[in-house]
Amino acid sequence: MAQIAVRPRRKRGPLISSFIMHKELWLLCIPIIAWALIFCYYPMYGLLMAFFNYIPGKSIFACQFVGLKYFTSFVGKPQFWVLMRNTLAMSALSLTIGFVVPIVFSLMLSEIGALRAKRFIQTVSYLPYFISWVVAGSLITLLLSSDGILNSLMLRLGLISKSIPYLTTGRYYWTIYTIANIWKGLGWSAIIYLSAIAGADEELYQAGAIDGLGRMGMVIHITIPSIMTTIILLWIMGIGGILNAGFDYHLIVGNGSTQAYWDVIDTYVYRNGIVQGFYSPATAVGLMKSLIGLALVVGSNVVSRKVFDVALF
Repeated sequence: MAQIAVRPRRKRGPLISSFIMHKELWLLCIPIIAWALIFCYYPMYGLLMAFFNYIPGKSIFACQFVGLKYFTSFVGKPQFWVLMRNTLAMSALSLTIGFVVPIVFSLMLSEIGALRAKRFIQTVSYLPYFISWVVAGSLITLLLSSDGILNSLMLRLGLISKSIPYLTTGRYYWTIYTIANIWKGLGWSAIIYLSAIAGADEELYQAGAIDGLGRMGMVIHITIPSIMTTIILLWIMGIGGILNAGFDYHLIVGNGSTQAYWDVIDTYVYRNGIVQGFYSPATAVGLMKSLIGLALVVGSNVVSRKVFDVALF
């Protein structure tokens, strides 16, 4: 008796299987997917301006193709090294001091036993996150200007003989920026770490108490290892944004006297693209910054997977 050949079933891919198993959820996500395609991905068509001598009013492909001209011309400018110095310096301060302070703050906040005091401190630290940089910049100017609150107070106390021009002296700029950045984002970052701390295994703390670990010992040997995955993942994302050294703050607080210290890649792109209308060179610089950030995220993700066995993807 002849055997009937059975054709093997074609193996479905993970995406198709997900469509079949969760078709209701995918239908609900259609408006979100459409929004992302229209407003997030369709505008990326404009990145082609980086490779063309774009003239407003004409189609991109009707303009002259220049290849990598604007990329190489930006790197060859003397201003490039000033922009990179300022960008990397302020980003390094954010990735060191600005990254560690929220971790320490959340660890200290988690050790507060009084619930009302803990909620009050958390609320007060979180409020600056909702303040726009326009309002925050006005507060900083009111506080640090030559006739501001800080100088007036120090003069009355006899700590200084004349006002210190904090906002017009370049050597103070990076320090003020770092402090303002920490003040504004401290509460938001602490929420992420507090959520990770809340998920730590309570039995570990009980075992630590039995073994004689004090509060500091529990923080070092239990709490910090429990949130290490969160710390590493946020560090990887921070590495990807190393060329994002603030934008609103520099335009509001920065001035001509301190431009040599606050002029970063983002302000350069804004000044050349939006203000002066050099769309193609500005697009090339922005694209180059994004590609470097992507490469840094992928590279740090690979290193993190090999060293800590933790990765974003």
